[in-house]
Amino acid sequence: MLPTLQCDRRVRLVAACDPREEARSQFAADFDAPVYTDIEGLAASPEVEAIYIASPHQFHAEQTRIAARHGKHVLVEKPMALTVAECDSMIEDCSEAGVHLIVGHCHSFDTPYLRARDIASSGELGRVRMIHALNYTDFLYRPRRPEELRTEDGGGVVFSQAAHQVDVVRLLAGAPVTRVRAVTGDWDPARPTQGAYAALMWFEGGAFASLSYNGYGHFDSDEWCEWIGEMGTQKSPDAYGAARRKLAAVSSASEEARLKSLGTYGGAGYGGAPPCGSQAWHQHFGPMVVSCEHGDVRPLPDCIWVYGDQTKERRPLDVPRVPRFEVMDELYAAVAHGVSPLHDGIWARATLEVCLALLGSAGSNQDVALAR
Repeated sequence: MLPTLQCDRRVRLVAACDPREEARSQFAADFDAPVYTDIEGLAASPEVEAIYIASPHQFHAEQTRIAARHGKHVLVEKPMALTVAECDSMIEDCSEAGVHLIVGHCHSFDTPYLRARDIASSGELGRVRMIHALNYTDFLYRPRRPEELRTEDGGGVVFSQAAHQVDVVRLLAGAPVTRVRAVTGDWDPARPTQGAYAALMWFEGGAFASLSYNGYGHFDSDEWCEWIGEMGTQKSPDAYGAARRKLAAVSSASEEARLKSLGTYGGAGYGGAPPCGSQAWHQHFGPMVVSCEHGDVRPLPDCIWVYGDQTKERRPLDVPRVPRFEVMDELYAAVAHGVSPLHDGIWARATLEVCLALLGSAGSNQDVALAR
């Protein structure tokens, strides 16, 4: 989110907290602003209006509670939390404090999916009947902390990646999920968590969706998106296998965690945020087709393809002025104008419920009905 926070004129970075000294030093140097070792100090600052919580999943609920208690609006990373009960407490804490709670960045903020939703909900192609979404990446072979490889601690592709894909599909379907059936894959004993999944989701009104994700680092589905990567930048197919090669040089879990830390903000390998205006395309989460009664819709990083009964049409998208500006659209509208956000706690709790149902279905080999 740093390129967004630096480039969007509606935002000013006035303070930060991080347990890592190198990150605090980097922030103080970059922004000439105070830094704190924990969120209590940050939340107590009178300069802060909203707090972006980008900590590991297991800290989201408690840190949201602290931010709300100090009267700060909250933008918290996905997944919202690890349990529905934690989501409930976050919603209640923010409601009682009178502050807004927004969950993201999920890729359902991305302009291609928002425009596809507009088309699907306009009625020009009839009702949404089926959605197909897939994504093949090297997610499981990027450097990880130990808990990121333990499902019970929020590790694996379901919590971190299905949180994106489920969110996008729910947005496009425009109806509540009623039932989930899923299988998961955990094929590498050295990475003992889910690295892949496939799921069927049914919605009120009769629509259904198929979702699949594979993070084992072989086929890259960005090949089917003109080699435009998830972050909206050009990728090189010549980089094939880079993640696995880098990880092969690591001999222990602590060394892998240190390797990850080196590449994060303030680390020795941190390359800085890209310059404003350098992103050529919108972000995305892999190939996707939305089938309606009278046509299909295919969102891409630079356009929306609409396949009607008689003709097909390419509807171009403007180049994004700021990466992930859509997140700031919601945050600014909520804080400055009191507009209720789409990606609020209730929305994000429903996405987590689907992700938990996905894991439950895979474990039980049965359909899981959603109560809410």
